[in-house]
Amino acid sequence: MDFKFLMILILGFGFMFVFTAFQTMCNIEKTILDSISQEDDTFKGEGYTSLAIIYLFFSLSNWLAPSFISFTGPRVAMVVGALTYTAFMITFIFPSTVLLYVGSAVLGLGASITWTGQGTYLARCSESSTISRNSGVFWALLQCSMFIGNLFVYYQFQDKTRIDKETRNLVIGVLTVIAILGIVFLAALRFMPDNAEHDNELEQKHTGCGQAIYALKSAGQLFLTKKMLLLSLAFFYTGLELSFFSGVFGSAIGFTTKIAETPKEIVGLVGICIGAGEVFGGGLFGILGNKTTRYGRDPIVIAGYVMHMAAFFMTFINLPNSAPFKDTTDISYLDPPRASIALVCAFLLGLGDACFNTQIYSMLGGEYVNNAVGAFALFKFTQSVAAAISFFYSAHFGLYVQLGILVVMGTIGTIAFVFVEWGFKRQHREQEALEK
Repeated sequence: MDFKFLMILILGFGFMFVFTAFQTMCNIEKTILDSISQEDDTFKGEGYTSLAIIYLFFSLSNWLAPSFISFTGPRVAMVVGALTYTAFMITFIFPSTVLLYVGSAVLGLGASITWTGQGTYLARCSESSTISRNSGVFWALLQCSMFIGNLFVYYQFQDKTRIDKETRNLVIGVLTVIAILGIVFLAALRFMPDNAEHDNELEQKHTGCGQAIYALKSAGQLFLTKKMLLLSLAFFYTGLELSFFSGVFGSAIGFTTKIAETPKEIVGLVGICIGAGEVFGGGLFGILGNKTTRYGRDPIVIAGYVMHMAAFFMTFINLPNSAPFKDTTDISYLDPPRASIALVCAFLLGLGDACFNTQIYSMLGGEYVNNAVGAFALFKFTQSVAAAISFFYSAHFGLYVQLGILVVMGTIGTIAFVFVEWGFKRQHREQEALEK
């Protein structure tokens, strides 16, 4: 097996285990904290606020991530960042409002170096001919995390209207151990040399603090280019839909009491269906990477947009407006709400997200290889700003307003991505013509 592809597999397994813990916790955090509040009147922690703090600090620290990675390299950055995910999990064993929010902030800082390091390492392990395959394989492995954690949660939450302390601690303990296993995989990654002129220049001409400052300045200059500003609109949408399916959608189903006799157990199934869509999409684009890139990235992103619009419409007619906040007997246009429709929506949300993210990874790793650190940092910055904003308004806006925002921004983001992809296609055709 090719050594670089082996590193991609190890990277994928490392993230799969770390995010088995985190993505599962995101999916159940609102439900868990609601149960803690029922037992302890002094606990005032709010799930959406915690997630908003995570993505707020994630977004702010992304500007410093390139500088951090210029000192440590992507491997050390990913290990350090993964440790903050584990620390966040442990805070749920000791319920405290202050500890929850501090842990959320620390995780936000760690997430920026984790994801920027991941994007950089992925780019270093890839060539233009393998970036689509590697992105798809990594994404499929990452999203297998949705199966492991949520299947476990489904069985643990069965027949429960409230998540008791014993069940909570068991779930959190198991997820913490799984996160530690992910760190072991990340620590096993081997050094991968730079494959870009920009990164080599960074090492040769700058050292120490000068290297860190240069990395930050380079990221800022890249952000102001026309293509990156347009791409930021697509990045922004991925942040909004990420926060919706990872934090709001599952909670809304769990709070809709008429959807099932014990709606809390449906939350685990929702996570599994989202993961099934993510893995199917990532696996499909990984296996067929060479064939799909022949037609460009835009058809895949447009397909993802159509799937998301269908999911938003079905969610609109299936779930009540008050569903994101607390247990409700309200209904929407269907009476009673259908669990089957909710699970179909979950699959479409996951598959559509895979369409967007695999093609964004492919574009950044393939077209911005000369500044991969800066490109991935800007992607995660914009995405996390959107997620933070989304989680803040999720605590105040009803489901229907949230769906309306997603429809508008999804349309704008998709159009922006397609324009940039067309620009790169035109650029490649001109370059091929000159070479001939």
